[in-house]
Amino acid sequence: MRIIGWFFRREYTFALLIGLVDGILTALTLAAGRVVSASNPVDAALALRIPTASALSGAFVFFVAQYARMRGELVRAERQLNLTSHGRLATTRLGRTVLRETLSAMVVSVACNFLGALLPLLTGTLLPDLPWMAIAVALVALGALGIGIARAIYGNPLRWATVLVISGLLLTFIGVELHIT
Repeated sequence: MRIIGWFFRREYTFALLIGLVDGILTALTLAAGRVVSASNPVDAALALRIPTASALSGAFVFFVAQYARMRGELVRAERQLNLTSHGRLATTRLGRTVLRETLSAMVVSVACNFLGALLPLLTGTLLPDLPWMAIAVALVALGALGIGIARAIYGNPLRWATVLVISGLLLTFIGVELHIT
């Protein structure tokens, strides 16, 4: 229970949402061709391989983006404090804290990415006779995540949900056309 509480801490909201959205969208892009195929449905091995690849790729992207953003904040702080040498804050305890926080957030993002990618693929595996159900589950999840993002940033829930659902539909169409798996 303590791990779940750690996982849902406020400072990990961004990592959680980004991980879930990225996982779902990656799964739709890579596996939509198989998900909608009645003749060659998603099997358990594929339902695990794609989330694993998505999570590993997402880990590197998230780490680089988050670490660069947080180090950039240290550089801005140096400028605001009119420090003469640049990059010094990054070598202090603040720099180590930034690295530690980025690694922690990356763990959350990786787990959510894996779960987000697993959701539609597991649905496709469990319901092979209803191939579009996996797409529907993914689109509903994206809509719900859009509402969650909007609430977190005080945005328009309908707009965010709509944008994510349309993104999911677009990437599903691209995934079907590319038929990667």
